[in-house]
Amino acid sequence: MPKKVYSKKLKESVFKRLANGEKVSDLAKELNIPKNTLYTWRKKVLKENSNDSKKASKWSSKDKFQAVLETASLSELETSKYCRKKGIHLEELNSWIKQCQNANNTRFEDPQEVKDNLKNEQQKTKELQKELRYKEKALAEAAALLVLRKKANAIWGEPKED
Repeated sequence: MPKKVYSKKLKESVFKRLANGEKVSDLAKELNIPKNTLYTWRKKVLKENSNDSKKASKWSSKDKFQAVLETASLSELETSKYCRKKGIHLEELNSWIKQCQNANNTRFEDPQEVKDNLKNEQQKTKELQKELRYKEKALAEAAALLVLRKKANAIWGEPKED
């Protein structure tokens, strides 16, 4: 099936509409253009427009926090515009916002308690290793006795029962 070709003018008008906050799914229905095609166009234009911005995966924690602060008071449309300008996806920004909101939910343990637990676990490990060595020796001894019995039986024959 041949690929459908769309005019550059149509592509530009679609991107302007996306930039103004219209949803890809709405445009896809209205213009009868596959969603994947619209996403591809958007991705291409974002890539071209974000040459000066760095990839979101390369952003430092400080930069991410700064983006969260800068967008905190913006409307949804302004936030979308900010994301396009910086070359990030709205989903990434929302993820960073959640990370910032949950940053202080981490419960810290008492260092002394952690130290004591570590010491107890190390003691248990030491005891288990000692027990394992003992059992390995016992197993080796049993295996040696079994081999000796087989050799003795091979030399003198099976013992006779009375």
